[in-house]
Amino acid sequence: MAMLNRRQMLQSTIGAATAFSLGSSLPAAQPPASRWKLITFTKFLQPLSYDEMADAVAEIGFEGIEAPIRIGGHIEPENVADELPKFVEALKKRGLTIDILTSSINSVDSPNAEETLKVAKALGIPRYRMNYYKYDLKKPVTRQLREAGAKLKDLVAMNEAIGIQAVYQNHSGSHYVGAPIWDIYHLIRQHNPQHVAMAFDIGHARVEGNTSWPIQWNLVQSHLGSVYIKDFTGNGGKPAWCSITTGELPDQFFKLLQESDYSGPISLHVEYLHGLKGNEMVTQNLAAMKRDLAYLKEKLS
Repeated sequence: MAMLNRRQMLQSTIGAATAFSLGSSLPAAQPPASRWKLITFTKFLQPLSYDEMADAVAEIGFEGIEAPIRIGGHIEPENVADELPKFVEALKKRGLTIDILTSSINSVDSPNAEETLKVAKALGIPRYRMNYYKYDLKKPVTRQLREAGAKLKDLVAMNEAIGIQAVYQNHSGSHYVGAPIWDIYHLIRQHNPQHVAMAFDIGHARVEGNTSWPIQWNLVQSHLGSVYIKDFTGNGGKPAWCSITTGELPDQFFKLLQESDYSGPISLHVEYLHGLKGNEMVTQNLAAMKRDLAYLKEKLS
C-alpha cells in the first residue's frame, strides 16, 4: 500500500473510531495538564513507517511516545546507530519525542547496551525502560535478589557515566522481580533516582497489591521515574486487560497522582486487543488509544 493511501486510511479510521467510541458520553478532550507529558507505548504500531507512526500519534493528540527499541521492536539493538536518528527525526517533524526507550537491557552485558544508551543520550532521549529480572522459584529468592542487585549496580554506573536514567516497570506474575514492588525498590532505592527509578504500573500494582496498592504507590515516591496507565477486570491471578474506560481503576489513584509531586511522563498502555495483525491491529489500536486518551485527560483535568 502506498504511504499516501495508508495515511489517508489511518486518518479516516481515527476519525471514524473517535465518533463511534466517544459518541456524546464524554466531553471534548481538554489540553493535558502541563505538569505531565502524556505519551503512549507504540508496540502495536510497528507495521507503520516512522513517518506514518508520527503522523498517527500526533493526530490522536499524544505529546510523545514510549518506543520499543529492542529485540523484535521498532528497531533491533544492532541497528540503533543507523535507524534511531531517522526515527527521532520523523517524530520531531510532528513535534513528538521519544520519552522512554523500551529496551532489552538489564545489565552492562546486554547486547549493544552501551551503544544503544549512548546513541539515545545523544539524540536527547532522557530515559529507558529496563528489561525484567526474573526469579527461578526452585532457588532461594534472596540470593537471586542479591545477584540482580549486583547487575543493577554495574548498570547504574554505566547510566551515570552516559547521563541517562533507567526505569524499571513492576509487572505481575510469580516469576517477576518487582511484582510485589518491595523487592525491586529495595535495590533501586540504594541509587540516585537520576540514574535508576521506578516505572510505576498501576494496572500491575493492583493485580498484585489488590487493595494495598496505595502502600506501594507511597513507597516509590522518592524514586518515581514514570507512570504507566492500564486497567483490567476480574483478577484471581489472571486479569482481563481492558480499556481504562471500562475497567476498575479507582478514582483514588488519580486523586493520589494529582496530590503527589510527580511531574514526569505518563504512558498510556493499550494492550488488550488480542489476535490482530497488520492493518487491523494498527487501526483498532489507534482507535483504542484515542478513546482512552480522551478518558485519561478527563480524569487528570
